[in-house]
Amino acid sequence: MRLLIFGYGFSGRALARRMAGEAWEVFATHRDDAGAGRVRADGYTPVDLADRTALTEALAGTRALLVTAPPGPQGCPGLNTLVGPLAAAGAFPDWTGYLSTTGVYGDRRGGWVTEASPLAAQSVEGARRVGAERDWLQVGRGMGLTVTIFRLPGIYGPGRSAFDRLREGQARRIVAPGQVFSRIHVDDLAAGLAASIARPRPAGIYNLCDDEPAPNSEAVAYAAGLLGMAAPPEVALADANLRPAAMRFYAESKRVSNARAKAELGWRPAYPTYREGLRAVLAAETSCSPVGGAVSEAD
Repeated sequence: MRLLIFGYGFSGRALARRMAGEAWEVFATHRDDAGAGRVRADGYTPVDLADRTALTEALAGTRALLVTAPPGPQGCPGLNTLVGPLAAAGAFPDWTGYLSTTGVYGDRRGGWVTEASPLAAQSVEGARRVGAERDWLQVGRGMGLTVTIFRLPGIYGPGRSAFDRLREGQARRIVAPGQVFSRIHVDDLAAGLAASIARPRPAGIYNLCDDEPAPNSEAVAYAAGLLGMAAPPEVALADANLRPAAMRFYAESKRVSNARAKAELGWRPAYPTYREGLRAVLAAETSCSPVGGAVSEAD
C-alpha cells in the first residue's frame, strides 16, 4: 500500500512515520534537491514535481493521498498540480486528505464551533482555505475521489513548540481577554489521519484538535515551568506591537469541537490538553538529545 504526500512538512512527515510503521510505502513530493534529500534521508521515495511522468507513475499505485500545502492566490497548488496526473494515471486513491484550518470559522468570541457551523473566514488566508476546501470537494465529486477535509488548529510537537521560543528568549505571554484557541499535537494529527484512511468517507469534514481550548499565556507559562524557567511577563495585546498576521490570530477566539472525529473515526487524542502534549514533547526531545536539548525537525 502506498501513501503519497504532497507537501512534506511537519504534518506530512508525522503521517509518513506512522504509516511506514504500518508497512505502507511512502512517497513524497519535492521541488528541489534539498527537499529530495530530506525525503530520502527519512527512508522514503522522493517524487520530483517537475517530472510529470514520475508523478503520474507514483499516483498510479497510490492508495492514500495527502495534500498539506497551503493555497495561494491561484488556489490549492496540490489540486492544480495533481488533477492532470491523476486523470492520466487513471488513479482512484481510496482516500484523499486535504489539510485545512479552523481559521475558516473566523471569530466566534470564544463560542464552540462544529463542522456544521457556518464558515466566516476573516482573513485572506482563511478565505483561500474556504475556496480550496470547496474546490477539492467539487473535484472529488466530479472525478469520483474519496476526498476528506481536515480543519486544524495550531500544530505543535518536537522541534515546534513553546519550548523552542522559551529557549531562544522569544516567548511572549500575550493576554487578550476572553481569547482562547485549540491545539493539536502532531502525533495526534497523524493518528486522526490514519483513522480516516482506515475509514474513508466521501466528502467527510473533521476538526482534529485537543479537548481543552486555552489561552496562549497559560500554555507558555506551563512550558516554562517544565523547563524550570520563570514564565515571561504578561503583555497586554494592545501593548504587544504584533505583526499583522499575529494580530489577525489574536483577533479570533473560538472553541473547536472534535466530537465528530471521535464518533465517526473512533479517534481519541493521546494528548487531550496542552499539558500532556508539552510533557510528551519535552520527553521526546530529551530522549533524542544526549544533552537534553531540543532536536529540530525540518519541514
